[in-house]
Amino acid sequence: MQHAERMQSNSGGSVGKDDVFQTWLKERQIEDVEAFVPDMAGSARGKVVPADKFGSGKMKMPEAIFAQTISGNYVKNEQNVEDRDMLLVPDPTTLRPVPWASDPAASVFLDCYRSDYSPVAESPRGVLRNVLARYEARGWVPVVAPEVEFYLLSAHSDPNAEAEPPEGRLGRTEGARQPYSIDTMNDFDPFINDLYKYCEVQGIRIDTLSQEMGPAQFEINFLHGNAVELADQVFLFKRTVREVAIEHEMHATFLAKAMAEEAGSALHVHQSVVDKDGNNVFSNEDGEASDLFYGFLGGLQTYMPDAMLIFAPYVNSYRRFLDPWSSPVNLAWAIDNRTVGLRVPDAEPENRRIENRLAGSDVNPYLVLAATLACGFLGMTEGLKPTKAATGSAYGGDFALHRHIYAAIEAFRNSAAMRNMLGDNFISLYALLKSDENREFQEIITPWEREILMFNV
Repeated sequence: MQHAERMQSNSGGSVGKDDVFQTWLKERQIEDVEAFVPDMAGSARGKVVPADKFGSGKMKMPEAIFAQTISGNYVKNEQNVEDRDMLLVPDPTTLRPVPWASDPAASVFLDCYRSDYSPVAESPRGVLRNVLARYEARGWVPVVAPEVEFYLLSAHSDPNAEAEPPEGRLGRTEGARQPYSIDTMNDFDPFINDLYKYCEVQGIRIDTLSQEMGPAQFEINFLHGNAVELADQVFLFKRTVREVAIEHEMHATFLAKAMAEEAGSALHVHQSVVDKDGNNVFSNEDGEASDLFYGFLGGLQTYMPDAMLIFAPYVNSYRRFLDPWSSPVNLAWAIDNRTVGLRVPDAEPENRRIENRLAGSDVNPYLVLAATLACGFLGMTEGLKPTKAATGSAYGGDFALHRHIYAAIEAFRNSAAMRNMLGDNFISLYALLKSDENREFQEIITPWEREILMFNV
């Protein structure tokens, strides 16, 4: 069962949006509706509403949900967010069944507005839409295709214990690195089959799945499409993976660095831009790369350091960059070269695209798409030029990214370019929120400090 087709209110008044909602829900005998807003971390904040009451009144939530740290605390200084109610408007194009619910349930995304129906600037979904509006004003439409990596873990409840891979169908734990192994994926066939089934029910358009570098680490590719729809699908996919893992007595994590000695998990973004006729503007009529293609690359190289806080939003995110032989830490580009941060797949001119390989899988999908497209937009409109294409391996080369979250916070907060593209209020609040999260982390004394430093300094 696919998600609801686009439903618009009848301008003549014969069929209202609420009537369409109720028709959809009754046809599927839905009992409850999970209505939610993606927060700054990319988690669902919202309400569960009985299906027969859905759409019967105004839904509200406090705007301060966007000022919550990953631990659930509110930022210490809420000057950027007033704790007033937002009006929540269901997006009818996003109605989907919830396949793991014990009773028939559906989910729907909510868009956030103020009392005068102006959009809430801090909403991640709204931030992405604002960037897309800049493209639309130029007659351009971005096309994206994310790739998301994650780990399956054995179920345990001790946060102080090292994460471990789960047992496969033969009752053994994967201990060796087996990238692209079919046999290893077969070990988790029941999980994979249910994952594909649940994704199909929700209209999540996933393509291929492969075993990655780490034990029980997988990557899923999404089919290309509209940026907001793909961000919605990644958001729902993360929820789905976690729920399917629980059903199979495992856990799933999108932490950028889940195991100390294993590969980190990334979220790669393939991106191109088409005009209103569907022509790829990255290619000229003769098939050669266009100035806009080089401009997009130049924008990523120039502005990615300013936006790094979105691509690496937590202290843990920077652990993924500790081994420059495992994850790209550079802003080099090259054709069909996975050692660079900005890879250009070898493709036909109509499919010319750029793969941004720098984000971790811990990112908010709305914000990471907004940020990478914002950097590319600035490069296209400013006529920027990239460096020469890299040759050979770029692993172990110059470290072009911020090494610590402190530097990323300051660069983000002080970036006039990001404020222009993503909005002043959003930038100020996001930087403040990340500063508070970092302070929470710094207040914790780690086992290493107690074991190594306690009695030796």
